[in-house]
Amino acid sequence: MKQIEIFEITSPCIGVCQSGPKGFCVGCFRSRDERVHWIKLEQDVQSKIIKACAARKRRAKAALKRKPAQSDKSPQLGFIDDLFDPQKQE
Repeated sequence: MKQIEIFEITSPCIGVCQSGPKGFCVGCFRSRDERVHWIKLEQDVQSKIIKACAARKRRAKAALKRKPAQSDKSPQLGFIDDLFDPQKQE
């Protein structure tokens, strides 16, 4: 049974539109197809995509924590909060 959404589901886009190493946007974690077809998708599908994006983001952040420190400090996944390095006071 299809659930009716009362409010429109807004796009999770945060304006950082770049593909990461696995093909997902580094800003919102949607695939290219999910981004391109967003406005045409039904709300129940959009809701599932939002949940999938949240899981992708959690996995990406966990992978960053497991990754050993590199000399290159550029953010691999484009998280804004990853840009802050408390040990580096410029």
